[in-house]
Amino acid sequence: MERDERTPPFVSHRTRTARFRAWTVAALTVAMSLGIAAAPAYAAPSPAQVEKQLDTAWNQLEPVIEQYNHTHALLQDNQSQQRKLASQLQPLQIRVDVALSQVGGLASQAYLQGGPPGLGNLLVSGSPTDLTDKLTYLEFMARSRRAQVSDVITLRDKYAASKRQLDTVTADLAARDKDLAGKKATIQKQIDALQKLRIRAYGASGGSTGALRTGPCPATYSNDAGGKAAAKACSLIGKPYIFGDAGPGGYDCSGLTLVAWAAAGVSLRHYTKWQWSDNKPVSRGDLKPGDLVFWYSDLHHMGIYVGNDTVVHAPHTGDFVRMANIDKVGPIAGYRRPA
Repeated sequence: MERDERTPPFVSHRTRTARFRAWTVAALTVAMSLGIAAAPAYAAPSPAQVEKQLDTAWNQLEPVIEQYNHTHALLQDNQSQQRKLASQLQPLQIRVDVALSQVGGLASQAYLQGGPPGLGNLLVSGSPTDLTDKLTYLEFMARSRRAQVSDVITLRDKYAASKRQLDTVTADLAARDKDLAGKKATIQKQIDALQKLRIRAYGASGGSTGALRTGPCPATYSNDAGGKAAAKACSLIGKPYIFGDAGPGGYDCSGLTLVAWAAAGVSLRHYTKWQWSDNKPVSRGDLKPGDLVFWYSDLHHMGIYVGNDTVVHAPHTGDFVRMANIDKVGPIAGYRRPA
């Protein structure tokens, strides 16, 4: 039977396979000649590489976190002052309202009735000397009441002006606080990505306190306030880093130092730059356990000295409160000693 010219000639499976292989080799040859190669297999990052990435990213994130702490603390302080001024304004306003109401009532009564009941009798009875004394007394009472009302109004207006100014500042702080709070989701995504890198390099057992405590803590013992603060910081080794937190579940860098010094009866504010400005400068040679150590020119990270060139600090999210060599954390900006 003759073959229909429209029907392709029969090609065996073996022939098709050979042709496919030939085409594949040819395509790869062309691709390689053009510089196109298969995607290389990348090795997993080493722990040192991950730590470097974490440090770089966190040094960008931590200033934002500290600024949030700063703004939020100021907002809370201002809101507290607002409530205080409002509570002071209320009774003053009541006194002004009552006094003005009384003055208005007396004025109306005097206009409509010629004075309060009995005022006419008071003025016309008795001797001329008595009348002079009574008029003098009435004039004194009127001046006293006017002065009293005037003083209360002045005080009320002073508090009201202070509250208006505070309201303006607080509204601005609230807007900044809201803006920073809105960025927390973005920050948290970056933090989560860093945490995944850390887990990939070290595994999920990074919280072992054995790896976080490099020796006796405090390395130098003292029983003064600084020693107590250092001992408290040492007791928190192994706690997780939680930004904006001051325990008991976790700590950020300034939250850790705040709680450490609270154990010694000293109150610090929850912001690195406040703890820098509020406390006495000391030199490297005069460092004692409990002294505050600051890193980076913008002061965005800090820890507490525990002796023997060692600090305890809360590094960054995904990490834990730990001991470290003072020179290994970052470029040192300076030292402070709480009073």
